[in-house]
Amino acid sequence: MSSELIINVTSHETRVALMENGTLSELHIERESDKGIAGNLYKGRIQRVLPGMQAAFVDVGLARSAFLYVDDVYTSSRATGSLRSVYKDEQDDLELAVDDTNEPLRPQSIPIEELISDGDEILVQIMKEPIRTKGARISSHISLPGRYLVYLPGIDNIAISRRITDQAERERLEEIVKSIRPDTSGFIVRTASEGAQEEDLRMDMDFLIKLWDSIQIRNPSAAVPSMVHEDLSVSLRAIRDLYSNSIKKVIVDSQQTYQRIINFIETFTPQLKFSVELYDNPVPIFDALGIELEISRALNRNVWLKSGGYIVIEQTEALFVIDVNTGRYVGKGNQADTILKTNLEAVREIAYQIRLRNLGGIIIVDFIDMEKKADRQAVFNTLQEALTKDRARTNIGGISDLGLVQMTRKRVRENLRSQMCDPCPHCEGRGTIKSTQSIAYDILRAMRKEAGTHAEDKILVLAHPDVVSFLYDEERDYIDEIENRYRKKIVIRADNRNHNEKFDVFSH
Repeated sequence: MSSELIINVTSHETRVALMENGTLSELHIERESDKGIAGNLYKGRIQRVLPGMQAAFVDVGLARSAFLYVDDVYTSSRATGSLRSVYKDEQDDLELAVDDTNEPLRPQSIPIEELISDGDEILVQIMKEPIRTKGARISSHISLPGRYLVYLPGIDNIAISRRITDQAERERLEEIVKSIRPDTSGFIVRTASEGAQEEDLRMDMDFLIKLWDSIQIRNPSAAVPSMVHEDLSVSLRAIRDLYSNSIKKVIVDSQQTYQRIINFIETFTPQLKFSVELYDNPVPIFDALGIELEISRALNRNVWLKSGGYIVIEQTEALFVIDVNTGRYVGKGNQADTILKTNLEAVREIAYQIRLRNLGGIIIVDFIDMEKKADRQAVFNTLQEALTKDRARTNIGGISDLGLVQMTRKRVRENLRSQMCDPCPHCEGRGTIKSTQSIAYDILRAMRKEAGTHAEDKILVLAHPDVVSFLYDEERDYIDEIENRYRKKIVIRADNRNHNEKFDVFSH
């Protein structure tokens, strides 16, 4: 599968698009006014330990306090625990390579109040970005990712990505890392290491160890709270994390960013520099490649399928719900075949949209009901296969008799819609507004209340033109009744500045 990285840079934001066979598969956005902080290291202060939740609030200098769970508190007695509890990168499914028991050990159960206290200073790393009302999730288990390896200071263990499936290659990489790593140093061998030579791994390892040494030098004198280390920009993170053998070229439209990428590649992967191209064309790069249209489509609630069916993607506070519908598709055979074909087509689109929109947390998929167990299994198997391309860790439950699938997907940052959209200030995120008729009846009730509680002779109503027209056309008799009963003059005026739901009723 041929892939490309397309990088669009402006003064206010950088966007990185991963294109697979000409189709937008992932989009990463970093804005100057709101830079991502996942991976950054901060020197913070414990604000409050919560024994009942086995967690603590930590001030790291952000708008909201960060959240530290007990399992994310580093101590030397827990350092040999499972690397899965230490490094939570959604890109790598890990398998321990070095362990006396050949089984991941669970950290000892030590209450958080015995590990940290209010007022303590602590070096932490951002594991999950702040999302809506939630503060950032942090860990004092530090992990420094490189191109081929992830360095875990103080963790005396090695783990290898499960995505490296060749057993001989796994053993080769394990032997290299064991032979060149310093004592009591932990490393994760990333998927990108497959086929890498000892010199490549050594250079990556040396760089990460030097980086950690420099952080340790800065940390004692750093203010509290403050940032001690900032992760790479989104464009360089893309080169480090997204670049694989399937990517044939990187195209960037900024001379400055192009040079930074060249310098970065010369340091880490010199063999890749000839695949980087500078885009120099008056037509914006995302427009020229049709990426802008794909982004707009990814913000829509409804996504149409080629057959005429469609899926609906809804977000709630706790989860995402995806509903599959036949729409205009009526099929050519029996009903069961029509439903199965629609569900199978929807599966591929759902997997694509989950990855592109970066949906995370709990996801419920409501397929069209299928009577045959074989059909339900075929849809489930296709969903599992379609999600294998996703780098984020995903767990899928079975498909129920009603066609429901529950799944979870690791969430480390805001989804695309939350990044690019705000809740509607008029409907307050409901997605609907009151009908003209309902608003008109609200106004009539307000008129009656105003007429009965104020002595002035005149009542003025300001409302949206559509609501005003409804009042005059449909409710003129009721307005006359209020005027006669309370001996008030009612004046209704259209105000184009008002939203449909907004109106004013007052006496004067």
